[in-house]
Amino acid sequence: MKNSTKLDVDLFENLKLELRRGCLIVAVLAQLRQEHYGYTLRKALDDLGLAIDEGTLYPLLRRLETQGLLVSEWREENKRNKRFYKLSRQGELILQQLLQEWQTINASLERILQEA
Repeated sequence: MKNSTKLDVDLFENLKLELRRGCLIVAVLAQLRQEHYGYTLRKALDDLGLAIDEGTLYPLLRRLETQGLLVSEWREENKRNKRFYKLSRQGELILQQLLQEWQTINASLERILQEA
C-alpha cells in the first residue's frame, strides 16, 4: 500500500505540473501587457496567487521571446542592468487567441463537470 500512495502522489504532481505549464504561458503573456523585468514579473504573479520559480520563469521568457511573442531590452535601473520584457504585437494577438480558447475550454469543462 505504501508504494501505491507514493505512486499516487508522484502521478498527481506530474499531472499538476502538466496542467500548470499551459496556465503559466497565458499568465505570463497576460502580465506582460505591462513591461516587467524578471523579479517584478515573478512578484506580480505570486501576489496574484500563481507562484513560479526562477528556474521555470527565465527559460519560459527566453522561449516566448524566441517565438516572437515578447520583446526585451536591457536597461540600467538603480545602478544594475535589468532585462525588461513586454508583449510584442504578435504576442498580443496570440494572447487574445489563447484567451478565447481558454474560455471555450473552460465552458466545456464546466458543462462536463456539471453532468458528472
